[in-house]
Amino acid sequence: MTRRWFITGGTPGGFGVAFAEAALETGDRVVLTSRRPHEMAAWAGRYGDRVLVVALDVTDPAQVLRAVRAAEEHFGGIDVLVNNAGRGWFGSIEGMDESAVRAMFELNFFAVLSVTRAVLPGMRARGDGWVVNVSSVAGLVAAPGFGYYSATKFAVEAVTETLRDEVAAQGISVLAVEPGATRTNAYAGFVDEPVSEPIPEYHEMLDEVRTAFVDMDGVQPGDPHRGARAVITAMAQEPPPRRLILGNSGFDAVSDSLEKALADIRSNEDLSRRADFPADG
Repeated sequence: MTRRWFITGGTPGGFGVAFAEAALETGDRVVLTSRRPHEMAAWAGRYGDRVLVVALDVTDPAQVLRAVRAAEEHFGGIDVLVNNAGRGWFGSIEGMDESAVRAMFELNFFAVLSVTRAVLPGMRARGDGWVVNVSSVAGLVAAPGFGYYSATKFAVEAVTETLRDEVAAQGISVLAVEPGATRTNAYAGFVDEPVSEPIPEYHEMLDEVRTAFVDMDGVQPGDPHRGARAVITAMAQEPPPRRLILGNSGFDAVSDSLEKALADIRSNEDLSRRADFPADG
């Protein structure tokens, strides 16, 4: 059956386009949203009436409602939502500007809620649908210099986990996707983004973070198109996975982090269990 996709964060060379092309390869139809829809016009023209590009700033709730309504009116509904829009900024926990922190949460977390809430009523009415939340390896493994970005993605992970259980009985499936370093245009902006940090003690650490991302731009190991196809394959499994990590380094980093976390928890099992009232009251 042909499915209708609603994908946020459409930019040339981005993960949103990779998801769209993977869906189109299967014969599905796609609504791709973009803050700069004119940049996607030539790409969309290759697919005729199977693609609709909609202008959308996901941080504007009114625009979100209009975009979802336009998609539902154009194709008759939304079967798969991919919350892909997002961005990362770097900075220390102590020194990062609060307005930048709040902007990152608005884009990476609250916008995900806004779009999801707008799409779910149609899915509930049909008793079917998919919500795919693009998190990050950083949503499971935090890193110095990217603590607040990780916090936004950890929040996405928590909401995804709970949403999955809340909507399962209504025929809606939910998947968290955690890409590692993927060869999109996401790292290109670091070249022109200087370290903005008021506390000198963190300058060296943040310089190293920025340099690492600049050096990796264009040579990231992850293939966005292979990643998007892996997501579609995972969605077809029975049962489908709860999350899907994309990339070798990401898989290894998450596995190692979770194993260390479990070992740390178990090392203090006695202290943890002593925190309850005695069993005899």
